Amino acid sequence: MSTDSSDQLESYKAQVAYYTDAIAKNPKWRFAGIYADEGLSGTQAAKRDDFLRMIKDCEKGKIDYIITKSVARFARNTVDALKYVRKLKALGIGVYFEEQCLDSLKSESELALGIYSVLAQAESENISANVRWGIQRRMQSGTFKFRYNLIGYRKGEDGQPEIVPEEAKYVKDVFDMYLDGNSVDQIKEYLDSAPIKTATGNDIWSRNAIRNILTNERYVGDMLLQKTYIENCITKKARKNRGEMPKYLVSNNHPAIIDRDTFKQVQSEMAKRRNRPRVSDKTITAKGKFSGKYPFSDLLVCDSCGNRYRRCMWISGGKKKIVWRCVTRIEHGGKACESISVGDELIHKAVYRSINRYIQNNSGALDIVLSELSKQFGGNDYTDDLCNIKRSINELNKQMEDAAMIEVTTQGNKERIREEIIELSQRIVALRNEKSIIEEKMATAKTRNEELSMFSKELSLYNADCS
Repeated sequence: MSTDSSDQLESYKAQVAYYTDAIAKNPKWRFAGIYADEGLSGTQAAKRDDFLRMIKDCEKGKIDYIITKSVARFARNTVDALKYVRKLKALGIGVYFEEQCLDSLKSESELALGIYSVLAQAESENISANVRWGIQRRMQSGTFKFRYNLIGYRKGEDGQPEIVPEEAKYVKDVFDMYLDGNSVDQIKEYLDSAPIKTATGNDIWSRNAIRNILTNERYVGDMLLQKTYIENCITKKARKNRGEMPKYLVSNNHPAIIDRDTFKQVQSEMAKRRNRPRVSDKTITAKGKFSGKYPFSDLLVCDSCGNRYRRCMWISGGKKKIVWRCVTRIEHGGKACESISVGDELIHKAVYRSINRYIQNNSGALDIVLSELSKQFGGNDYTDDLCNIKRSINELNKQMEDAAMIEVTTQGNKERIREEIIELSQRIVALRNEKSIIEEKMATAKTRNEELSMFSKELSLYNADCS
């Protein structure tokens, strides 16, 4: 038998008492023990420790007859049921299925046993399908529970995810260091020396744990559901979802630790690092494939070895300093390349001076540059699109309220009305996601325009310094 819920445990106790009494009253029987797997469905024998212990005891000659309540309690997997019944029968051991009045030692029982096993497996598959349907419905409606198997979040008093500030700091450091040009190994070294454990409680960080942080959409407040799925109710093996099943994205589900712009840049950077070829025939490593969000990424090349320069962060006495260093020197030391490190601020000043000299010698150049940048960063006016989406959301909300009222008051086809409510809910979720994307684009465009204004002012200031 198998047990799970409190009701089943009570049933289990009753069954133990019943069969113990029945065996004690039969002078031809001697009690050999109770075998029960708690919390298991009986669909796969390999995961039923007590069931396998019973089989071993049979093989050792400790048991010569087994009594079970039903075929479903023995196994809900047709293959397992027949396999073990035949194996025990070959050992001269019978299995009596009380509910079906079947004795496996009788020749006519195998056909009936096969039929009942098929029915038991079908029942298990039906239960599994119903559970899976319920999970998928919760995913579609965006009400699936948040899993706290990552650092940076904990369950709040209201039952919702809340940020853990002392852990969130290290999450931000991981993203910042990666965009600063640090490799996963360098980030690992930093985390190993920091007072922060992995999500599983380890002091030593693995590369995969760091990559999981860098690719986890939950850090921007979203949840991508059904990344994996259970193959079937028999094997219960989890498979990575590569398009076999639908995925569901719930946007703005909880507070974000990382802004979307940073997250997108990290995903782009990871793709670039995977795909970028060797930067020069002079380089001694093909690993110098780091770009990032910074203006000088991919532009600075070492005149000694031909490799790229990478933006790095030096921390000394609690103070941070940004410098650019040759990748060859970083990875192989000073003997491999004798290039020097260059301060980030020094490079910025040199570039500003060069731009100013060009502008001073070319009238109207600044206006042309700012005009082109404005075209690139200004973006489209999404105001009308945003208004249309808000209007559509309000209309769908009204339709859903009307449908809910009809469901409460009508005696008609409630199943059809429920399906309509679910469909309306899905459309609202999709529109809200689209609304969030447009609002994000509008905010980015506003920020870019402000940055252009600051850029123009800073050029003037550097121009004054140069004169």
